[in-house]
Amino acid sequence: MTFAKSKLFTEIEKTIVALDFSTISIARKNQLQPLLDFIQSKVASNQDIRLNLICTHNSRRSHLSQIWAQTAANYYQIKNVYCYSGGTEATGMFPMVAKTLINQGFEISTIAEGDNPIYAIKFSENEAPIIGFSKKYDAAFNPQNEFAAIMTCTHADGACPYIAGAEKRISLPFEDPKAFDNTPQQAEKYTERSLQIATELCYIFSQIKK
Repeated sequence: MTFAKSKLFTEIEKTIVALDFSTISIARKNQLQPLLDFIQSKVASNQDIRLNLICTHNSRRSHLSQIWAQTAANYYQIKNVYCYSGGTEATGMFPMVAKTLINQGFEISTIAEGDNPIYAIKFSENEAPIIGFSKKYDAAFNPQNEFAAIMTCTHADGACPYIAGAEKRISLPFEDPKAFDNTPQQAEKYTERSLQIATELCYIFSQIKK
């Protein structure tokens, strides 16, 4: 099956083209299905699709998930998709996340510095940048209702049994690359996690029938 694709930065497109959906196990596809179904139902009813990707500190997995979800939606031309991220507390987007994304073709500029920097993250010359910074999942920057809450870590999933305003709550945990911080494997493991997230989110958007 072929898909009409938007113009992404060349390196990002190369990264997506190289993804292998066959690496996703049947069990994992079953975990991905509720998010796929949510997006498909919104597309079928011509409604906006709001996704709030949530982990504990909004520093690593939730940012990678937000950015790859928005990029995947653009690549597969699923319209009216708005991706956000948040945590059970605000900290700061971990610098290795930005470095990993830059290596995979994203253009990132710093809007504001400090303990919780604000980044503009671009996947295409002509699309609005994703604004990346750490915040609580219910911060005013994020949607307050009519969104799916996607829990990207088991800790946040357990700590937040109820997400106010969420139409649907979906558990989709990823292993934390933080375990490899300050080790020789750090860059490799962040790249590995980013590619896993990219693979799974691109798989989801590739399955959506327009």
